[in-house]
Amino acid sequence: MSPFESFLSEQFEDYIAYRHQLGYDTKGLQWVLRTLDRHLLRKKAEPADLTPAFFLTLQAGLQTQSKSVNRLLSTTRMFFNYLVRKDVCQDNPLKDIPLLAEERFIPFVFSPAQIDQLLETLGRSLRQEPPYFVKELGIYLAILLLARCGMRIYEPLRLKRYHFRADDHTLYVEKTKFKKDRLIPIPGAVAVEITNYLAVRQSLWGADDNPYLLAASPKKPFYDYLIRPRFHQAVGDIGLSCPRQTIGTTNIGSPTPHSLRHSFAVNTLKRITEQGRSPQHALPVLAAYLGHCEYKHTTKYLKLLDASHRHNLVAFIQTHAHRP
Repeated sequence: MSPFESFLSEQFEDYIAYRHQLGYDTKGLQWVLRTLDRHLLRKKAEPADLTPAFFLTLQAGLQTQSKSVNRLLSTTRMFFNYLVRKDVCQDNPLKDIPLLAEERFIPFVFSPAQIDQLLETLGRSLRQEPPYFVKELGIYLAILLLARCGMRIYEPLRLKRYHFRADDHTLYVEKTKFKKDRLIPIPGAVAVEITNYLAVRQSLWGADDNPYLLAASPKKPFYDYLIRPRFHQAVGDIGLSCPRQTIGTTNIGSPTPHSLRHSFAVNTLKRITEQGRSPQHALPVLAAYLGHCEYKHTTKYLKLLDASHRHNLVAFIQTHAHRP
């Protein structure tokens, strides 16, 4: 059954199939086309209504960040280019609609000392009673992998036992955000933590059938909703909780589990600079380690020098926000 209901439903389905045949992931595309489909239905639009003014109304009515609005308009423009090539329509009504100015984003960055403090606080909070200890240790290990290996939050939760190779201290990460697999070296101390966790798990649970490296129970994997509250509790315990803010066109991020990935990248580049080497030359290696498909996703980490630089930048923005 088609998820689309407007008069363009057949063209939406054709375009998704076309992009899929080219090898593109179509999940994001489907979100855009469903949004457009709902707008067409709300406005009871017909083919003659698809003018630039119609799409300017869509652009103005989207209650989300400019980046998301631009993504929607750009994808819709590509869809209509496809319809022009197929002779379904004569002209693209979005060709002259400009994109919005996008907000700047300043992520929260932990210093190395703050990361150590966070992990120490988290470790002290673990419940050590046998019914809870394996699960508690798994939560700690998930956050440790975010902090020490720069993983996305779902990546350690999807790891299988065979992805960990204790002898050479590596993890094999499959099916990442950009559909890339990668084999990454991990610090020796992290490998020891994983080995100890698996030993504790076997001691308390026996021979469980759970294939996941981190297990919430002998039968169940971990989900991120089990990780996030403990992360935020630990952040609060060390006095680093702060809300997300929007000042003018700048979004200032609050501490989230993904902040550990940002911090890993920023602190790695800082350490390389302190060793007298070029961070630019390190970007290809860091991009591969983080699982980025393009360097542009890694170069954003060059915008912040460290946690102190981020703090000073935020303080400057807050101080000058209301000045004429």
